[in-house]
Amino acid sequence: MNQQQEIVQHVFHFIQADASGEKDFNELALRLYAYQYQYNLPYRSFCMQKGKTPRTVKTWKDIPPVPINAFKDATLSCTGPEKAEAVFMTSGTTKGIKGKHYHPTLQIYDQSMTLNFKKRFMRDIEHIRMGILFPKEKELPNSSLAHYLALAVKKFGTKESHYLVNENGIDMNRLLDELHHAEETGEPYALLGASYSFVHMLEELERMGKTFSLPKGSRILDTGGFKNQSKELELNDFYLLLSTTLGIERSECINMYGVTELSTQFYDKGNESVPSVKSGPHWIRTRVINPLTGEEVPKGERGVLVHCDLGNFNSVTTILTEDVGIELENGFFLLGRVQGTEAKGCSIAVEEFLKAASKGVSE
Repeated sequence: MNQQQEIVQHVFHFIQADASGEKDFNELALRLYAYQYQYNLPYRSFCMQKGKTPRTVKTWKDIPPVPINAFKDATLSCTGPEKAEAVFMTSGTTKGIKGKHYHPTLQIYDQSMTLNFKKRFMRDIEHIRMGILFPKEKELPNSSLAHYLALAVKKFGTKESHYLVNENGIDMNRLLDELHHAEETGEPYALLGASYSFVHMLEELERMGKTFSLPKGSRILDTGGFKNQSKELELNDFYLLLSTTLGIERSECINMYGVTELSTQFYDKGNESVPSVKSGPHWIRTRVINPLTGEEVPKGERGVLVHCDLGNFNSVTTILTEDVGIELENGFFLLGRVQGTEAKGCSIAVEEFLKAASKGVSE
């Protein structure tokens, strides 16, 4: 068994466990750091520049976080990118450049998704009829969300589950049939997809003057956010509209927070009030920092989210996002994208990473 296979097996068993304490999380995080320091050359150069080596890093909190935008400019992979089973790409909204996340095997990503999804979204049921407001995986082969939703349908959807998006947008006729079917039969129904798809759906249903009362046990999963809809009041309007249009309790309107550069997702427990508390499983941990100093901010104060995801065995475990949040006892509030001084701090972090990484590669 080669080193990568050993690492994958170790991470697999860690995720499979019911929980983990600080000591076990720390041990695996440091093992992955040593592995990534050895084989991920741009990352090694960056860590050396910071004076952080496997000998000096003693805890997962000391692992140097890679700014998320570095995935657009550097190949962050312990194995040759040509060997990847999957390459997930970001949407490339900034400057048109897409960040790339290489997965030599999807074994860990898939296990991370299914265990977490079962616990946080499915909860008390094994299978549910699903409608997917997003394109199929074959249409978007580099989309981590397309893969995530395909997994959801495959593992937890009934055989009657359907995709409700085609080349013309949302298939409203099919959607109306599905919603009527759920109302008439009393069979719980789940709608999953990108947040902006739900906005379009709500606009169409309002235009048609249609509302529904979906059966008990029905639920919603939205993800990704939507432009100009991230303020507290507007988020509140969104979930209020979802609830009143479909007849689903706001506690059953779950939001998933995930990024292409991670292998693990965060969920809330519904959106009766917003912002909702997001939290992850035992194999991912979050800190909130001041991006200008790199120091953690006191609990309850806003800063930028840094995630340490042990599912990221091949790229880098620890990522500096461009998301603002507040750490709480049981998770964190997600408050939107960085702006002002926080954005400046993240930009400096990207420049610093690229400078160190390119210097190391060229030497």
